[in-house]
Amino acid sequence: MTGAPPAVVLQGIRKAFPAGTGRRLEVLDVEGLSIGAGTWTALKGRSGSGKTTLLNLIAGISLPTAGAIAVGGVDIVAMSEAQRDGFRARHIGYIFQTFNLLAAFSALENVMLAMMFTDAVPRRAHRQRAADLLARLGLADRLSHKAHQLSRGEQQRVAIARALANDPPLILADEPCASLDAETARDVLAEFSTVCREDARTVVIASHEDAALAAADRVLDMAEINRAGGRDAARERMTPA
Repeated sequence: MTGAPPAVVLQGIRKAFPAGTGRRLEVLDVEGLSIGAGTWTALKGRSGSGKTTLLNLIAGISLPTAGAIAVGGVDIVAMSEAQRDGFRARHIGYIFQTFNLLAAFSALENVMLAMMFTDAVPRRAHRQRAADLLARLGLADRLSHKAHQLSRGEQQRVAIARALANDPPLILADEPCASLDAETARDVLAEFSTVCREDARTVVIASHEDAALAAADRVLDMAEINRAGGRDAARERMTPA
């Protein structure tokens, strides 16, 4: 969106984890990164390069060791954990690599649950909102099915619908097609792309899949933006805590 403020801005981001004996493992060091509103950005890189760590920082699931992160102009680092949880529920949809569906609930209920933690959608509209999203993703005839009754591609569509439930402006996706076969992955990615672009959502997707990278407006190579070199390289450069 031309003229719109950035959806995500990171400045001087570093992330390190305790490594025992008074040392720490630095896995992320990103000098600066700005992601435009309404754009599709792909993070590419091998396993251990820092893609998931970066997504978790943007989502406020974890905090950086140093640096500033603004999402929609809001400083999420300055928030309490409870404030970040509330902000994430309303403003960020996260699609996890492992789907994270609740086995005891139906596809419809899994999507409805996401709406219970914010007032983004009136309670009386939860069921219809969930049904409409699932239908939009080709699951109109699977609303009452539980996770074990769905194919992996269908499970991923439910996870996508859940991420969209509260109408968040920002969608984060961590290797969303990694556990799918090539044909299913293409179909799911196409539906995901269509829904997000129709609604002008900002998407940040971590993937090494060619189809996901080809769908992006911008591809960022973690080997170029992460000066720490990722988890594997960090093992070779542990520093005192």
